[in-house]
Amino acid sequence: MAQIESNEIIIQALSESGVLRLTLNDNGRRNALSEAMLKRLGEIMRSSASDSTVRVIVLAANGPAFCAGHDLKEMTAGRDAADGGREYFTKVMETCADVMQSIVNNPKPVIAEVAGVATAAGCQLIACCDLAYAADTAKFGTPGVHIGLFCSTPMVALSRNVSNKHAMEMLLTGDMTSPNRAVEIGLINQVTTAESLSKHTTEIAEKIASKSSMTLATGKKAFYEQKELSLQDAYVYASQVMVENMLKHDAEEGIQAFIEKRNAHWLDK
Repeated sequence: MAQIESNEIIIQALSESGVLRLTLNDNGRRNALSEAMLKRLGEIMRSSASDSTVRVIVLAANGPAFCAGHDLKEMTAGRDAADGGREYFTKVMETCADVMQSIVNNPKPVIAEVAGVATAAGCQLIACCDLAYAADTAKFGTPGVHIGLFCSTPMVALSRNVSNKHAMEMLLTGDMTSPNRAVEIGLINQVTTAESLSKHTTEIAEKIASKSSMTLATGKKAFYEQKELSLQDAYVYASQVMVENMLKHDAEEGIQAFIEKRNAHWLDK
């Protein structure tokens, strides 16, 4: 795996198979979503979306915290403005929302690899990823209520991953959730030991990277779009997607390879 950057707040490394590993690397702030972190993550998500060498993205972190949410020291400093911080808070929340949506809208599958604590917007970050795997050392929470701040933006992603009552339990109590419980409620896919987490995530990422990137992009977009539709409209939309997908080269090649009992040769189109 070729390392692209090593001294920034997000370390990048790209494997020969096209797995881009992003490692949050700001331990001094517990990998908080500071202005700098949000800006860099947004830049990488936008550039990777159109980079044909990137097929799958893994989002990991160095240190005991996966992500501590927003940088509360930065947010507090914003109160010094004449408007009490309204303009600054609005800017930060809009930026964060854009970054979260850039993960969902990225045509490449994004996998969260969580070894530590993920709270508030850090929990939101995981919920925005397509898949999530965690070590038995991980913990999840939306503890804003403890400091008088309801986790309203994390709520958007959380409520789209788990049932209403499970989401509200996390939001209203602010209690930490164990990784096993996170699996039960659908926030993450699976728990492993801390020692085997990266190996397990890499195996999943490599498996997905071996598929047609056209097929993955088609499916990811369709998955999220149909969820917002009525049942009838979802079937109309999904049927149209299937027709267009069937007309693509890789679908024709994949079906023929299956019939002929051989490996398919993807052209990603």
